Order: sequence, then C-alpha cells, then structure tokens
Amino acid sequence: MVDFKLSQEQQQLRQLAHDFAKNEIRPASAHHDATGEYPKAVLQKAWELGLMNTHVPEEYGGLGLGVLDGAIIGEEHAWGCSGISTAIEANTLAEAPVIVAGNDAQKKKYLGRMTEECLMAAYGVTEPNAGSDVAGIRTTARREGDAYVLNGEKMWITNAAYANWFFVLAKTDPEAGHRGMTGFIVDADTPGITVGRKEMNMGQRASDTRGIKFEDVVVPAENRLGEEGFGFKIAMKAFDITRPLVASGAVGVSRAAYEHARDYALERKTMGRAIAQHQAVAFMIADMAKDIEAARLLVWQAAWTIDQGVRNTKLASMAKCFAADACHRICSDAVQVFGGNGFNTEYPVEKLLRDSKIFQIYEGTSQIQRVIIAREVLGR
Repeated sequence: MVDFKLSQEQQQLRQLAHDFAKNEIRPASAHHDATGEYPKAVLQKAWELGLMNTHVPEEYGGLGLGVLDGAIIGEEHAWGCSGISTAIEANTLAEAPVIVAGNDAQKKKYLGRMTEECLMAAYGVTEPNAGSDVAGIRTTARREGDAYVLNGEKMWITNAAYANWFFVLAKTDPEAGHRGMTGFIVDADTPGITVGRKEMNMGQRASDTRGIKFEDVVVPAENRLGEEGFGFKIAMKAFDITRPLVASGAVGVSRAAYEHARDYALERKTMGRAIAQHQAVAFMIADMAKDIEAARLLVWQAAWTIDQGVRNTKLASMAKCFAADACHRICSDAVQVFGGNGFNTEYPVEKLLRDSKIFQIYEGTSQIQRVIIAREVLGR
C-alpha cells in the first residue's frame, strides 16, 4: 500500500518547524542577509526546541529522527530563510559521517556533546582546487605513532568559524586516488588550525562560509573514522543522507517564492484586472506549483528509501538535482511576476533568487548529480 499521509508526530514536527520559521527565522532574515551576521540567537532557540541535531541517535542524547522527518523540518526552515537553515543543516552534514562510520566512543564524545549544549560542527571536504572533483583533494594526513599530522587547506566550509569540531577528509595515501582518503574528527581548538575570513557570497549570507588551513595539526589516531582508505566511501554515504535534506531546503525556498508570486499576481492589476488573470502569468504560477509538488515527492521518496535501510544514491541525486534546478527557475520566474519591483531589495523575491543559486552548486553541482544518475541508470 502507498500512503502519502504524514503521521501525527510528523504533522506536529512540521507545525513546530513552520511556527519557528514564521516567528523566529523570517523576522531575522533580512537583517542577517544585509549584515552577514551569524544568527547565533536564532540557532540557540532552534537548539532549545530540539530542531537541531535531529538525527543524533537516542542513545547519544538525540531524537533519532529519520531522514524523512529531517526533510519535513528542513523545508519549513528554508521557507523561513535558507541562509539560516543552512547554518542549522551544516551540523547534520558534519554529523552524518560520524553517524554512519563512527565507533561508540566517537559517537558518545562528539554526537553527545551536540545535544548537551548549542554547538556547531562543520564538514571539511571541499578545497580551493577540488570541489566536484573530490578525488583531487590535496590535504594530507601522515601517520606518526599514535597520531596523524594534517596539512592542507579547505574552502567554502559552512560554520567554519563557529564549529566545535570538523569532519575532515584527507589523503593518507596520495598515490591511491579516492582509495587513499581517510576521514577524521578534528577538534576546532587544535593548534595549527587557521580559519579564514568570512566570504561575502551572492546569497545565503547568514551562513558562515570560510576557508580553513591545517598546518602540522596533530590528530589522535582514535579520531580516525573507520579504517584508512575508507574516507571517500564514508563521505559519499553521508551525502545519501544529506542530499535529500538539501533538496528539501530547495523545496522550501521554492514554496516561499511561489507564495509571494501568487499573492502578488492576485493583487497587482494591469489593464483593469489582476495580472493572475493574464495567461502568461497564470502559466508561470501553475508551473511553480506543479514543480514544487514533484520536487517534494522526489525528496520524500529519497528520504523514505534510506530510512528503510535501502541504498538511495540514485534517488538522492535525482531529488537534489530536480529540486535545485526547479528552485532557481521558480525564483527567477517569481522575480519576473513582480516585474521591476522584483528586481528591488524592498521586495522579498530578489533575496530568494540570490539564495536559490547555491542549491545547484553545494553538496554536488547539478552537473555532478547528472553524472551520478547516469551512472546509476546506465550501469557503472
């Protein structure tokens, strides 16, 4: 039997997240977009309500929610402001490798602390010369006794300046390609770590994005995730969890743009009638509505699949790619519906268009998602 109805608990989660987005995230959104200030106060409230670190298992102090539950929450948060929601979800991205590959001691130490106080974490994979080409990373980890020594640079790292710890992917065997990569948990206060300046990006400005430099950073061997050479697999397994969540954020931004465009089209008049009555505008609104529904269904399917313990790589990439591309198109059309007003910062859709673009880039570009999808459907 197929049932698209949410459980009572999921409906309550959705309402809680929506109310939080409406009452706490949206009112703060314009300020953080204009200033780039990190939304500490908003994140603290989210943590207090249990809307952060939702996937941490119960035995480590978390709620142990599924990916579908997280997608439901994430859509509402991004509806409020995707810059603030990205700061929230960056914790999930950093925690995912620990959830899928950490041992009991690592989970107790690093996941447990996230539920004891409002802390942030960061996922350190991307480098100045290695984004989509993860195999091209240059950060190295050299074994010395009971520790590893890290050297290298990471770039575009969300929550970098506020993280309590990082997940870092490094090469332990530089000659072995992706099979020579190993994952580490690195405490942010370890000597030798330098966090760069905040990058002023096109959109999602509430999110803290920076470079990180590792210079002879000593990491205890007990902080290695899994065996040497398994880091790439761990990072990719984490994406199977987080790509549906990122896609849910794209759905939330799309929904916000659609609602603004729909309401404006019903109010704005030209030639004696609301512009919604002109077919050219009505069809744009209709396309927004159908694409949002299609994107959400893909997100939910990808999330539900991994919650059932079934590999979801293809569906996760489909959801991420479709939702991201639809989001950018919907936000662009929302600006078009607003006309000249849409190009102005006094109206909400200008920000949404700027925020939308990154969904086609981070956690694997739309082009990389197509590579993955093609490989899955055509065979490796």
